[in-house]
Amino acid sequence: MKSLDHIVHSDESLRVDQMYFRFRGAEYREGENWEMKQQLTPSYILILIKSGQGSLTIDHTTYRVRPNAVYICPSEHTFGLEADGIGAEELFLFRFDVYGEGERSARRLQWLKSEPYFLQGEVTVFPTGSLVAPCEEILDYLGCADALERFRVQYAFEQLIYTVLKNRRLIQQDSRTALEYAREYLERNYHENITIDQLARIAEISPKYFVDVFKKTYGHSAMDYLTALRMNRAKQLMARSSAKLRDIAHQIGYQDEFYFSRKFKKEVGVTPTLYMKKRRRKIAVYQAAVMGLLLPLKILPYAAPLHPKWTSYYYQTLRSDIPVHLSAYRQGEHSHADNLEALRQHPPELILSLDDISDDEKRELEQIASVYYIPSRDTSWREQLELVAEWLGETAEAAAWLRSYDHKVRLAKERLQPIVQDDSFLAIRMLKNQLFVYRNQNITEIFYGDLQMREAGISPGQMDCDVPLTVEELAQMDVDRLLLLVCQETETLQYWKGLQLTVPWQELKAVKNKSTYLISSDPWRMYAADAIDRVVDASVAMLSGDCP
Repeated sequence: MKSLDHIVHSDESLRVDQMYFRFRGAEYREGENWEMKQQLTPSYILILIKSGQGSLTIDHTTYRVRPNAVYICPSEHTFGLEADGIGAEELFLFRFDVYGEGERSARRLQWLKSEPYFLQGEVTVFPTGSLVAPCEEILDYLGCADALERFRVQYAFEQLIYTVLKNRRLIQQDSRTALEYAREYLERNYHENITIDQLARIAEISPKYFVDVFKKTYGHSAMDYLTALRMNRAKQLMARSSAKLRDIAHQIGYQDEFYFSRKFKKEVGVTPTLYMKKRRRKIAVYQAAVMGLLLPLKILPYAAPLHPKWTSYYYQTLRSDIPVHLSAYRQGEHSHADNLEALRQHPPELILSLDDISDDEKRELEQIASVYYIPSRDTSWREQLELVAEWLGETAEAAAWLRSYDHKVRLAKERLQPIVQDDSFLAIRMLKNQLFVYRNQNITEIFYGDLQMREAGISPGQMDCDVPLTVEELAQMDVDRLLLLVCQETETLQYWKGLQLTVPWQELKAVKNKSTYLISSDPWRMYAADAIDRVVDASVAMLSGDCP
């Protein structure tokens, strides 16, 4: 068992008593506020589930949350929580930073950007319920009018951290449950003939109870989980040019290839033969937007950037279909280097990339495979799609897709016109504690252009997307309907939460008429054919009231 007295992570070496945990804030969330969209956090996040069931995703790892368990997301990572909608949901959320003593002087504290191994993931708490009272105590202190009592929050929070760390050390030798062993057995042996009785024996519980508790814990039955494992592995095998259907069926646990074909079509929606036809070429896309040019051509990429926040739609729908996952976070120092290395390890036949990357990056890409560069400036999404289709010999597919899109737009306008009539619209972007008029290509070309929604009259100065807009200026515009793009990071979300409680915001015409609509970065900020198509769908859904 690894002791917490001495912590080793990467190139750092610190004792726990050399670390300082600085409390930054706390929330109690319940009911519909329990859920949180995938967001980037500048500080560490500690979540204690008091009650409720759901899924918590930290970066690429998803946990089935359980009451009385603690979940920690490191700083500069992403997290999001979805509820199952079963029972009353309650949780505590704490934000904090971690500092360590400097190498040269204990008087200098350094922010620990490289997280210690114990400050991430899931920690089971024993005895159950032992942390609820300390969490409630922190919130009580936080609401005190007396400054000294509020100062006590820091002390109470460090006691909470101590309890979590002490608990982790006590249970670290055997933190996995028998049910987790059964699930791991499925993941290792999906190609074998596995029965419920066999899994129940591994978990040391009755078959009937195993069926109930597995579905309650993981959100799906053990047999559905087994089928998903087999189908995902089949998709990976189909990416190989030499793959044969009979061999794939045998490798994933089906002796009858015809039964496998029927099962695959039921689960995936297309036959294995058609699926393999779509995978016949190993094409890598270097940016997420380029994926939106392949999908209308009915081509699945071999490698693509995927992330539960930065490319949420593609991550949710295609992550099991794409064998090689690239980093979707381009702001980091190492993202492009990691992606280049991933492509070297899994070389594609062809790479598609926008042309707005550095010359050095282009040279490195060209050493891996042939590269087609897509013009990113002064080229419309239609022109980009037609250009890619011409390169890949799919001009007929592109033409059919564009006809379908134009037909969808006509139907959308016919449906929306009686609803919105002559109402004015304005798109607003919210970042940190400021508002900006938002007029990207999707808004101007698709929402105001193709769908012919009327943009509110704004002055030339306000059209500058980098000039802040006040709520008072917004009120003077007398806008009928507002589209709101709220940046999913902590400071912005806290500002948005407070703004909704202010009188000037509540007095806005669009707010009083309940005509404000939250829009997401994906698809509204992704300029590519597939995303454009989803913008039309999203517009119809939100304005017609067909979305939740």
